[in-house]
Amino acid sequence: MRHHFRTSYSQEIRSYEDGRQLMWYLLLLLVAIVAPFLLDEYLLGEATQILIWALAGMGLMVLAGHTGQVSLGHGAFLACGAYMQNFLVSLSIPFLFALPLSGLFAGIVGVCFAVPALRLSGVYLSIATLALGAIAEDIIIMLEPWTGGVEGVYLDSAVFLGIDFDRYADGLSPLASAGHNFYWLCLMVVLLVTIGYINLLRSATGRAITAIRDSEISARAIGIDVAKYKTLSFALSCFVTGIAGALLAHFLGAFNYEAFTILISIQLLMMITIGGIGYIHGAFVGAILIVLLPLWITIIREHVSGFLELGNASIPGLDQAVIAVLLILFILIEPMGVYGRWLKVRGWWRLFPLARKKMFRRHRTYLKTERLR
Repeated sequence: MRHHFRTSYSQEIRSYEDGRQLMWYLLLLLVAIVAPFLLDEYLLGEATQILIWALAGMGLMVLAGHTGQVSLGHGAFLACGAYMQNFLVSLSIPFLFALPLSGLFAGIVGVCFAVPALRLSGVYLSIATLALGAIAEDIIIMLEPWTGGVEGVYLDSAVFLGIDFDRYADGLSPLASAGHNFYWLCLMVVLLVTIGYINLLRSATGRAITAIRDSEISARAIGIDVAKYKTLSFALSCFVTGIAGALLAHFLGAFNYEAFTILISIQLLMMITIGGIGYIHGAFVGAILIVLLPLWITIIREHVSGFLELGNASIPGLDQAVIAVLLILFILIEPMGVYGRWLKVRGWWRLFPLARKKMFRRHRTYLKTERLR
């Protein structure tokens, strides 16, 4: 069993437990930096997708995981970031300014939606966001002069400081291959957002939104402006999601409204739920599962088909069915997700042989009056 004895305030507010955890984080960052030299073009594309979806997952995590406001329409804010990025790039605005402006546009749209919608709560808010996600597809088609309508748009590659960040561009050195620049760009953005997210949770704003998640009535009682912090949380969530949408647009190259359907919004929510809702790590774990699960299913299906001599038989919708089954199992067996299960296993190992099963029982965090709403 390890104990953490803190002797200063700086140790109390730091974002890691001890030097060992910091070492693991730095080692993981080193692996992420050298990954392009170890992976082929296809696997590098999968790794880039993981970074983009982890960024979108962190955006939704701010709202659903730390404020307790479930959204089923975040695909619409992905679309806001993607189409605004295309518009700004077409105006020859430098990428360094276009990327945050795309996120800012998604954040403004999020605030405009949040002001009336956050008067709702629970299932009613979920239905409102679901309606937003469904309407977004029609809005994209109606704004054909700017969005390309059904045909979609083709986005030019991002260029910054003379470096082409196209997914298929040459690398920074003779050792690099296609897509390295864009991968490192996504890694840098994800790293900056992660550091900002960690510091947000340690701030007064982070403590306020967490208090709203745990008990809205209690938060009002201690003087927290619930409406203000809900709106701020929605704005930050949409801002980060919009940046993810802008990077996704560059990753896809060409896209239309079908890239941002309501299924994308539901997939985002399933991703953070399976990964571990309420934890930053859960966004990364969920992104890895969502991106790599179809690949694993394809490999297993090919081996099973070859063993049973079924040829190239495929089952439509198999990927979505497996993800749905996983979601149901996690909700029933482990609501805290994969990362939550890992925390329990780590806690059991640290307390061994004193650990007991009932020590990890999930406690109710809501008041009875709130559970009856």
